[in-house]
Amino acid sequence: MSAIFGRRAFGRSVGIVVALVAIAWRPSGAEEPPTAVADGVTSEARDGVREAVREGVVKKSAGTIAHVRIAGSLPDGVGQGGLLADVAPHLHRLVERLDKAAADSRVKGVVVAIDSPDLGRGRAEEVRAAIERIKKAGKPVAAHLVSGAAAHYAVASACDTITMPPAATLELTGVRTEMMFFKSMLDRLGVAAEILQVGEFKGAGEPLTRDSMSPALRDQYESFVGDLYEQLVERVAADRGLTADRVRELIDTGVFTPDAARDVKLIDAVGYEDEVISTLAKQVGEESPKLARDYAQRKFDQDFSGMTGLVKLMELFSGQKQATPLGKNKRIAVVHVTGEIREGKSADDVLMGGAAGSETVMKAIRDAAKDEHVAAIVLRIDSPGGSALASDLIWREAERAKKPVVASLSDIAASGGYYIAAAADRIVAAPGTLTGSIGVVGGKVAVGDALGKVGVHTDVVSKGKNAGWLSMQEPFTPGEREAFLGTMKEVYRLFTSKVAAGRKLEQATVEKLAEGRVFTGRQAKENGLVDRLGTLDDAIDEAKKLAGIDAGDEVDRVLLPEPRGLFDDLLGSAAAGGDPVAWMAGISGVHAGTSGLQDLLMARIAGLPGLEWLTTEASTLSLVLSGRPQLLMPVRVRVR
Repeated sequence: MSAIFGRRAFGRSVGIVVALVAIAWRPSGAEEPPTAVADGVTSEARDGVREAVREGVVKKSAGTIAHVRIAGSLPDGVGQGGLLADVAPHLHRLVERLDKAAADSRVKGVVVAIDSPDLGRGRAEEVRAAIERIKKAGKPVAAHLVSGAAAHYAVASACDTITMPPAATLELTGVRTEMMFFKSMLDRLGVAAEILQVGEFKGAGEPLTRDSMSPALRDQYESFVGDLYEQLVERVAADRGLTADRVRELIDTGVFTPDAARDVKLIDAVGYEDEVISTLAKQVGEESPKLARDYAQRKFDQDFSGMTGLVKLMELFSGQKQATPLGKNKRIAVVHVTGEIREGKSADDVLMGGAAGSETVMKAIRDAAKDEHVAAIVLRIDSPGGSALASDLIWREAERAKKPVVASLSDIAASGGYYIAAAADRIVAAPGTLTGSIGVVGGKVAVGDALGKVGVHTDVVSKGKNAGWLSMQEPFTPGEREAFLGTMKEVYRLFTSKVAAGRKLEQATVEKLAEGRVFTGRQAKENGLVDRLGTLDDAIDEAKKLAGIDAGDEVDRVLLPEPRGLFDDLLGSAAAGGDPVAWMAGISGVHAGTSGLQDLLMARIAGLPGLEWLTTEASTLSLVLSGRPQLLMPVRVRVR
């Protein structure tokens, strides 16, 4: 009896040791059933493991609750490489982390903490789609909604449950547009803004020439704001199981405490993050789950000591190229066009935001077109437009690519952004994307009278009738105005003709859709300017179809342009202009707009509450006043 007991105890002990050794040597991320043991273990040892599991000596490993915080600026684009990839993450990194949670067998549920992310309508759709993929994988997703603006609520409402902390506020107040006008101020200063436009609704210059919206501009604002409002109503009604009329009533109330929001079924519970986690753990049947806080986020290593530290520091400043996919999957190149479109190199500088440089984007498209492993190209566009010349050069590079090209429109892809999209074989937009704005604007500002008031006078020696057309001393002469307007009309002709050819529409039809009119993605689809409503994944699906790739086949994504380093971002304007000394002095070419010390000044202004918009406004207006035809969108929409 004792001998039998001893053999059983010995067998059980050996089994436990073998099981623990197997677990200790298991590769990271690998999983095995809790009773599995290595080959070659005796049956007695194997029986010992099974008995130990039954008696609770060896417990089944706890499942994981993945925690993902959505906060800060999440722009489209490739962003930083290397060590800084998740310090200031771009949208695609967040989506990658959510998709990893969907595929990770250890993850049993996901908590999404939403804390004031900078998300527009198109990018919010990308995050919602990633959350839906987690739910499709059979894993519950719980939102802890710290900030309650409409865009944040749109992400939270894609989750299974929404919880808000007691001191938060839900702001579901509708859609609002704002445009500030400076004409009266300029008149008092003696400054004359000379703005020309081709297209009745092309109102990007109106802030400098009027004190309120023109009837045409107000008409188009009312059109797309109305559609955005209806989309908001439809989304909340579908997500929360409410009628459209009830949602309209709630929007008219607008501001809710968490208790009030719960009572009207806009959220499910009031509580703190630890309570959300514990509730989700019970839901998935885990008493003591592992909490993977900041799941799949790359940690920033701050140890720069020794030779290894020097290598890391160099990587920090220079960035890190993407790892080339090693598998046999075909590849889709995703070329990002992010920010105002300008000539030269792209910038992703820390002061003035991003700019899509024609030189950088064209090279990315060429590289993708030449790569034999790349089957198709997706242009991911988040831009209000910019330089007509730069837009046209990028259009040409996309149009001549001998591979399928699909355009994926993010928050905004209008004017120059839509000009580029017209080169694509297919266009996919989010329902709330702002697009269209087919028209041209441009001009200059005359400051001669203003300078005269403070004793500054300018004398001129000139030869040539239109030699002073870009001079800031005087308004356009009739001849200069005619010459400038002629260039703008030609750009408008190019724009409309390329849209007609790319979209296979009659020229007369495009003319009716042009004149600077702005559409939501849903309106654009109804008018034939867009083929499909969806996300970047949907655009990649379209690219696969055009490239003859089966829907079920996996593809690898190659993100272009290549990631930039910290040094590039700190001196982004220098990289764009090619002269760091000129950047520091605030001296730049005629196309550069604000730069250098002006950037620093505008960044300081942007730090004052309520004046952050001045940074973007100043940059945009500088393009309008550059004396070159611009394809810019006159829209600032704030969802409140």
